[in-house]
Amino acid sequence: MDAVIRPVAHLVDGSLYVFRAWHSMPDEFHDVDGEPVNAVHGFTRFLCELLERTRAEHVAVAFDASLTTSFRNAIYPAYKANRDLPPPALVRQFEWCRRVAESLGLVVMNDHEYEADDLIGSAHFSLRAHGFRSVIVSADKDFGQLLGEHDEQWDFAKNIRWGAAGVFERIGVHPHQVADYLALCGDAVDNIPGVPGIGAKTAAALLAHFGDLDSLLDRIDEVPYLRLRGAAACAARLKEHAELARLYRRLTRIALDVAVASHAQALRRQAGDLAGIEALCQQLRFGPLTRARLRDLAVT
Repeated sequence: MDAVIRPVAHLVDGSLYVFRAWHSMPDEFHDVDGEPVNAVHGFTRFLCELLERTRAEHVAVAFDASLTTSFRNAIYPAYKANRDLPPPALVRQFEWCRRVAESLGLVVMNDHEYEADDLIGSAHFSLRAHGFRSVIVSADKDFGQLLGEHDEQWDFAKNIRWGAAGVFERIGVHPHQVADYLALCGDAVDNIPGVPGIGAKTAAALLAHFGDLDSLLDRIDEVPYLRLRGAAACAARLKEHAELARLYRRLTRIALDVAVASHAQALRRQAGDLAGIEALCQQLRFGPLTRARLRDLAVT
């Protein structure tokens, strides 16, 4: 058991919870200008509950600035091309959600070249060097690749937490294999096809034997001799699509070198902006309970 008490950084996948609020909250919420703000109301309730439950001292909320300008789109134009762009009403609400988070003294991370995953991964990697452990607040399986011995991922909606060992229990590979696994079997959510004919079980079995994608591709000639259904056909597909598999791994691997959290206190929560909160409450027509929660959180 680790005897060192490590400071905790809560890294929040903000875009995920904005989208969840957009889909789950009724469309009856409007601001003083008559514009829809259902996602803002849902996201604000989520954020309040998160802060009330954790009283976290180091927090960052990361957002995706765009679905089309990531560095991944530059190297693979089909990346996320299966997703519809957010409607203008939701784009507008993202900005309000960022402002709510900032008003509570939270660090907001947003970049047009890097996705929220990359911003979270880079903050996590940087803070680890300062002795932090991370709690990544998201249900996204991609984050499994970031989890070290002391880290956790937290599916807030289901209130389920898991560490590095839980990644294997959930998808059958270890954290350091997650990007390779997704490169092999694909990720439909992000429009990454993977190697044709290689599904999740086969990808996990291959990585269990070879350890990583590079070793697998270097030793393809061994694949036909594995106790694996369709092993010969699998080897042929890997030979044919080896370079694509390497490309897909560039898409599935979370970047760790974005310039965020450059020092130990980079994500320390600051005092909230009470005047800003009052203005937001008026504009967004928050109810008395949400207003009281925001005011309380701004000074604690």
